[in-house]
Amino acid sequence: MPHSRRDFLRMSAGTGLLLGAGGLVVAGCQPPNPEAGAQLRSSAKSPKLFEVPLPIPPVLRPSRSEGDTDYYEITQKVAKVEIIPGLTTSIWGYNGIFPGPTIDSRSGRRIVVRHHNELPVPTTTHLHGGHTPADSDGYPLDLVMPVGGMRQSPHGHSSHRDMTPTHVSQGAKDYVYPQDQRAATLWYHDHRMDFTGPAVYRGLAGFHLLRDDTEDSLPLPKGEYEIPLMIADRSFTDSGDFFYPAADPSGASPGVKGDYDVGVLGDVILVNGAPWPVLEVAAVRYRFRLLNASNARRYRLKLDKGGDAPFVQIGSDGGLLKAPVRRKSITMAPAERYDVVVDFSRYRPGTEITLLNELGDGSIGKVMKFRVTRKASDDSTVPDRLSEFETLDPSKAVRTRDFSFERGDEHTWTINGKTYEPGKIFARPRIGDVEIWNLDIDGADHPVHLHLDQFQVLGDDERKADPGLKDTVALTAGQKTRIIVRFTGYEGRYMLHCHNLEHEDMGMMADYEVSS
Repeated sequence: MPHSRRDFLRMSAGTGLLLGAGGLVVAGCQPPNPEAGAQLRSSAKSPKLFEVPLPIPPVLRPSRSEGDTDYYEITQKVAKVEIIPGLTTSIWGYNGIFPGPTIDSRSGRRIVVRHHNELPVPTTTHLHGGHTPADSDGYPLDLVMPVGGMRQSPHGHSSHRDMTPTHVSQGAKDYVYPQDQRAATLWYHDHRMDFTGPAVYRGLAGFHLLRDDTEDSLPLPKGEYEIPLMIADRSFTDSGDFFYPAADPSGASPGVKGDYDVGVLGDVILVNGAPWPVLEVAAVRYRFRLLNASNARRYRLKLDKGGDAPFVQIGSDGGLLKAPVRRKSITMAPAERYDVVVDFSRYRPGTEITLLNELGDGSIGKVMKFRVTRKASDDSTVPDRLSEFETLDPSKAVRTRDFSFERGDEHTWTINGKTYEPGKIFARPRIGDVEIWNLDIDGADHPVHLHLDQFQVLGDDERKADPGLKDTVALTAGQKTRIIVRFTGYEGRYMLHCHNLEHEDMGMMADYEVSS
């Protein structure tokens, strides 16, 4: 059913994206660090560390399969869950859980995911890292309206940008994913214009794992020894609800209060939705698919009993590396993924190993604990050669483009001096073209994400070349870097943006358009 602009504005009103029933009560914050964000203090009593078992998100089964296509159903809805022991948190969850269910699928096999929206606000879903047609990419104004319409009193929308939706679906939408890409750790999350930060903060995030024959042929840890770890920070009210500094607690208008426009940092570290959990492990190799799903927080992960190089990195955003890389620590910006193997056979049963965050102090400096409980046989290994992919040649680039990520006016962030305007095209690459994009960063950190295609990070005087395929590159204050990308597959409008979600919501996005 078609919608008028007035209908859309009415439906854009939220339900108090920041809750406590009485609205936002600031529990105190530390001065902002422009390189990371501003920390929001919970009013809830902090839970004890390393007492909650690590939950594993359930794998979603297809509702049906026909020919070369699997069909899935996901319902976005409000639910009550226990995150802080003894308290109840109202979430926005895919199928009512946080994280959402994991989609475990195969390269080359088409899938269709029907998202039903039973939330009180519009949504759009982005498969982060997915090589998808433009109409299934989760463009910020390709909206799925709530089933049955708005269930709260209407509000206007104060955004200064044009919020006219480019496409509207009523109640549900089918997202079509051809999956014409190599195996990789992807994830899906809400991507609605101006409101991505509070929506993801409230729970709209989940894993999407893509597998292929190359990966299956390797003797890597599998089954119970392969575990996804979604790391995210949140703050909580004394009643247990998520605590987020929305400028408008009703959720009708975008933005955050005061200094939080540099990025919202929570003071409770969650892994798979549990605070500082513990995982009992056997003395064997484990494969961990690491995802930083925080709005703004970076992590430098290290094991307190890890030795010189306990992490064997086997993959990045875009799938397996060509060869494994041993690392003493793993630094992750928001939206980045690292695929690593940890060998617990070096530890005796009874040993406890803490996963630390070297970029945090106190409890923020701890993430989770591993407890070695038993010995077990292990026929897994990490081969010296993992996969093959083309290394793009800079001399074959048909053009170079420059993008500058900067602070704008008060409470805005810009690309090339402009806040986001839907439909304003910053680049027009052609299918098959190889381009180099120069990324110039101002005095704040910006994890830069490119939709549609994976890129490669070129080495220069400021940065080493990255060994993997990436869709998000972590850039620190004042840093410049170059990426090289070949545009493939689909025509249409896609995005380049900062994945600090507060920066994204306040204008640090740009459209580009691919043509044949």
